Amino acid sequence: MLLMSASAKADFAYFGLEPDIVTNYIGPSTQSLGYVRVTVELMLEDSSFIEAAEHHSPYLRSKVIELFGRQPEEKVKSLTGREEIRRAILKELRKLMDRETGAPMIKDVIFTKYLYQG
Repeated sequence: MLLMSASAKADFAYFGLEPDIVTNYIGPSTQSLGYVRVTVELMLEDSSFIEAAEHHSPYLRSKVIELFGRQPEEKVKSLTGREEIRRAILKELRKLMDRETGAPMIKDVIFTKYLYQG
């Protein structure tokens, strides 16, 4: 019976940062930059947070672009690096939403498309 009530409480929602994030990252030398294109979906802790996520989406996008722009090529191109970036983005976006709204709101960050060139 406990399992049913716990799952009944879960009302997750998804919010996509549109359009895709397209930005540069640091290449192997200072004269070369690579670029990455990522589709970012936010898993929100509750469907009632969609309006707040939409309101703050420009700030959320800006933070994601900033974080990708500081990443070295090795991290962007490796699976473990990609996971580290995803976790860093989750941590920063939760912190941002907590500061702006009083609640972290974001349960997870999901990359549904991840393309890079460099």
